[in-house]
Amino acid sequence: MTYHAKLITGGKIVIPADLRREFGFKEGDSLVFEKEGDQLVIKSMEKVIQEVRSKVKMLIKVPFTVDDFIADKRAEAARE
Repeated sequence: MTYHAKLITGGKIVIPADLRREFGFKEGDSLVFEKEGDQLVIKSMEKVIQEVRSKVKMLIKVPFTVDDFIADKRAEAARE
């Protein structure tokens, strides 16, 4: 579906109500604008935080313990 919005004074854009409801945007929410090629993607700050957490979880080996951390740091120090 296609929606229409107009850029008004001060660079403001009114997001159509249907889209606000669909994506859960509420008055006062922080939104993030990401440039992807020649497109503009709008996400809630909450969504961005979820994405970052997901990426970080993929980088952490499971299970990750304090002993694992200490072993990693000792190996790192030995390489130096």
